[in-house]
Amino acid sequence: MDLYSGHINRLIDELAALPGIGGKSAQRLAFYIINMPKDRVERLTKSISNARENVHYCKKCCTLTDDEICPICANEKRDHKTIMVVENTRDLAAYEKTGKYEGIYHVLHGTISPMLGVGPGDIKLAELVKRISEENTEEVIIATGSSLEGETTAMYISKLIKPTGIKVTRIASGIPVGGDLEYIDEVTLLRALEGRTEL
Repeated sequence: MDLYSGHINRLIDELAALPGIGGKSAQRLAFYIINMPKDRVERLTKSISNARENVHYCKKCCTLTDDEICPICANEKRDHKTIMVVENTRDLAAYEKTGKYEGIYHVLHGTISPMLGVGPGDIKLAELVKRISEENTEEVIIATGSSLEGETTAMYISKLIKPTGIKVTRIASGIPVGGDLEYIDEVTLLRALEGRTEL
């Protein structure tokens, strides 16, 4: 039995289809939107439509932007000889929040995953190779996740780029701050040991 009218149910269903939004959250959001002032609802829907219509990939790094070139690639103060390769735009944002990385990025929009049928041609690898051949790149930092897919992608990129003579590095992974050693898996412990630095 439907508790609400068709319009409310459709709004709840659309919101519930978004990642990370369950049924109860969708219902709460739907009623919040319904009770918002009409001008705010119009601004929200216009913002969604405008973003969908105008946001596209940066012509250099493939991050999401509404300009032809994103602000990071357009910034002359950045180190354009160092490229950090990340899986998605959220990872780029996480590194930018540190305020410590001065180079530029390349966003893959996924990882190689044979189990899911995602091959090298399904992510932005060709664009990375093209950039490296056209630009004066000195180092490529691979910052994919430590999952099996992230590791597979990192190895593939490394084998692709190393023959060009460009330095290829991988971000360290290991024990999180505040983590208890007894609860950390063996692979993570081994990585932490291998990635140790001098104090």
